[in-house]
Amino acid sequence: QVKKQCDQKLLIRVKTKCVPCSLNLDTQCPAGYTKITNGTGTPDCRYYLEIKTYTLSFPGCRHRCVKEFEQPECCQGYWGPDCMGK
Repeated sequence: QVKKQCDQKLLIRVKTKCVPCSLNLDTQCPAGYTKITNGTGTPDCRYYLEIKTYTLSFPGCRHRCVKEFEQPECCQGYWGPDCMGK
């Protein structure tokens, strides 16, 4: 049996919205994603608060999330939806 399909594994990374670190403990990743940061997350962002005519900027935290995704692909020398070929 010759292998015609060589699916590629892709890792999709996303970050959650930047919020005050104290509020970030319970932040969830989008459905299907796995959280790879712990506790309050990574303090690498800023969030903004609008007060009347002013916009204030504060340091905040966010979580990193990953999702593994298999992209169907034909092995070299094969093509098409059914990986026909050679």
